[in-house]
Amino acid sequence: MAATLSTGSNPRARLHANYRNLALWTFQGWLAMFFIAAGYGKMTESMDNLAALMTWPALVAEPLVRGLGVAELLLALGVLAPLLSWKMGRPVLLAAATGLLAIETLMLGVHVIGLDLGLSLVNIFLIAITVPILLGRRA
Repeated sequence: MAATLSTGSNPRARLHANYRNLALWTFQGWLAMFFIAAGYGKMTESMDNLAALMTWPALVAEPLVRGLGVAELLLALGVLAPLLSWKMGRPVLLAAATGLLAIETLMLGVHVIGLDLGLSLVNIFLIAITVPILLGRRA
């Protein structure tokens, strides 16, 4: 069994590992792009515009919205940390993906409670691409 999991000399296993790696990098890119844009928007858009797009910013203090934007932006950059160095970037990636998963889960609850189906589905999609990143990059 262990021999079938090894990618050392098995071309089929190496090909599978390459496809898996490509899929994980694709998910990491999508996740980073989404949260860079979302974080930047929360940091720069007026509160009126944010409240028009999402109902929850009208219910909380502005510093919370801006702080969440900063956190999203920094965590998104952390997802891309392995581009600089896999050895040092992998732990950063795992921490950033864990942080984003926590935000996604929390915001899914906020959007479900607010009966916002569209944003709930967005968070379900984000969770669906973050979990494979965490599971696939942990080893």
